[in-house]
Amino acid sequence: MITVTGATGKLGGRVASRLLDRLGADGLGVCVRSPERVEALAAQGVRVTRGDYTDPAGLEQGLAGTTTLLLVSAAAVGEQALTQHRDAIEAARAAGVERIVYTSHQAADPASAFVPARDHAATEDLLAASGMRWTSLRDGFHADSTAFWLAMAQDGVLRLPADGPVSWTTHDDLADAAVALLLDDGADDGPTPALTGPEALDAAAVAERATRVTGTAYRREVVGDEEFVAGLVGHGTPEPIARMLLSMFEASRAGEFDVVDPFLPALVGHPATPLDAVLSAAAG
Repeated sequence: MITVTGATGKLGGRVASRLLDRLGADGLGVCVRSPERVEALAAQGVRVTRGDYTDPAGLEQGLAGTTTLLLVSAAAVGEQALTQHRDAIEAARAAGVERIVYTSHQAADPASAFVPARDHAATEDLLAASGMRWTSLRDGFHADSTAFWLAMAQDGVLRLPADGPVSWTTHDDLADAAVALLLDDGADDGPTPALTGPEALDAAAVAERATRVTGTAYRREVVGDEEFVAGLVGHGTPEPIARMLLSMFEASRAGEFDVVDPFLPALVGHPATPLDAVLSAAAG
């Protein structure tokens, strides 16, 4: 049985839906913190269990009978994320899981400027030491971040720190890639190549594309790093989170996300989705 964690989220939910189509209900389980949020899957016969990365004993019970696990990364950073991942990996091992497929990041590296990328690198080390088979999905940066930028733009101005190109990648493409590797029991252990969109674009290019695709005028304005952090804090964002968000721009201008790799389209059998399609959908 393949079990999916995070099935109430954007990526995990898409993976679960696709696996249901491919495997049928008998081959699929979902393990989530809030089972009531996946009642539609339960109604179709999917095994739904309760599991939380902060409750290793309960998670072990929820994963019973699982052979392959999609471990969606925790919604946390730093030591909190690593503790949750460490406990989840141990719970999976204790439950008899044979293989873990983990949602990592294209920039995973202990020296990354992007705070979550350092967490992903450390989690990959935990997986390598677990004694289980494992695949780390080096997911590209989620393209819907650009739609958030547009929604937050005042008077059509994207006021953001200095940045660099990002190979924006859709949740649908990443879900297709996850399913392909979950179903490939012969896949090599370790991290995949970068799973990216078809081109790398900086914020100025995003503004230009959005203008052309939506018919609404957008322009990009560079703000200082500390001004960006102060603006977020002033609107209620805790400073550690604001600085984590800043680290995305620091990493992008260092070229960490300026990677376009052919692996994803070859894996899923269709071209990677261009950002224009995301911007068009966001515009309604």
